[in-house]
Amino acid sequence: MHSSMPPHILLEWFGTSRRDLPWREPDVSGWQILISEIMLQQTPVARVIEPWNRWVERWPVPSAMARETSGEVVRAWGKLGYPRRAMRLHECSQILAAEHRDVVPDDVETLLALPGIGDYTARAVACFAYGQSVPVVDTNVRRVIARAIHGRAQPANPSKRDLADAEALLPDDETAPEFSAALMELGALVCTARNPACDDCPLVETCRWVALGKPAYDGPPRRTQKYDGTDRQARGRLLDVLRATTGPVERARLDLAWTSDPGQRDRALDSLLVDGLVEVTDDGLFALAGEA
Repeated sequence: MHSSMPPHILLEWFGTSRRDLPWREPDVSGWQILISEIMLQQTPVARVIEPWNRWVERWPVPSAMARETSGEVVRAWGKLGYPRRAMRLHECSQILAAEHRDVVPDDVETLLALPGIGDYTARAVACFAYGQSVPVVDTNVRRVIARAIHGRAQPANPSKRDLADAEALLPDDETAPEFSAALMELGALVCTARNPACDDCPLVETCRWVALGKPAYDGPPRRTQKYDGTDRQARGRLLDVLRATTGPVERARLDLAWTSDPGQRDRALDSLLVDGLVEVTDDGLFALAGEA
């Protein structure tokens, strides 16, 4: 499969085209890279840079975060979305401080045992923080492989084949981690989901999709996630109220945050309580976790 995606061509492109992102600096720790990977899940890079800088300054090591309440970490998470990520990272920090001497493990299996760390994040940390030759597959990588190797406009549904495809492309030398980063960068900057810039792509000469005449996607309808009016938006509005205060609030304050559909508001609040993001005080007030 190497002949379909020459590593040296992609690495040369990456050398001149890579974005200058703060978590790519040489002195960044595994913990700080873990923070970036958690923040980057389903969130554009541009929205992550400022919060990441604040977090690594405030919590440079896991034990610094572990001393906070989970509610304070969720408050600092702000508008990044999917706040359960912040709560899981707080849980993770406590285990790293207590059981791993404040150091993020360097192997995939140990990383997978930590709260909130799935297959992608474990591999990304092992690869980007510790230079391990492991395949790292996100949406961008899957799209590049679908086009360049399989000749499809968009990837099929995620499967174990994705890892096998990515692993088969890895160079068998010390450039493997950089190649993984380059593959991801190509999908983010050039081989984008809409309007890919094929004329600017270093793989245009070997891309199977281009060779086939860029056939249109003919798979099952692709689901798009909406946000406006969803339970997720309602949850966000309720959390906004609690993040903006330093103590518990009355139910009436939360009710004012989402008035269009009281049933949806109740459902959103119930889910926040079930997830452990929000707690109820003994006198019936509501607060972020650990602050009741």
